[in-house]
Amino acid sequence: MTYSGSLTDAEWEILEPLLPQILPQKKRTRPCVWTKRELLDGILYQLKNGCNWEDLPKDLPPYSTVYWHYKQWRSAGVFEKLMSTLHEQVREQVKKSLSGQR
Repeated sequence: MTYSGSLTDAEWEILEPLLPQILPQKKRTRPCVWTKRELLDGILYQLKNGCNWEDLPKDLPPYSTVYWHYKQWRSAGVFEKLMSTLHEQVREQVKKSLSGQR
């Protein structure tokens, strides 16, 4: 099921290639059952709705898994790095479009 805060396919196409260079290297533990997209959808759902982590819909990954990844990524500065990278990409697109108008 998708929610209003869920990533669209177009948004995921932009984010997915950035994640390997931004996400912290995971220690060798068992492989995650959930995709990074599902984890991000869970994080975005909680941030958009302001609900308790325990109240995440049951079709999203378990709240404890989503929250654990959120804490790890937040402490590693993932969200700031992601926003900075996306901001730079938008700036480059604007520069290209402005230079093409001249």
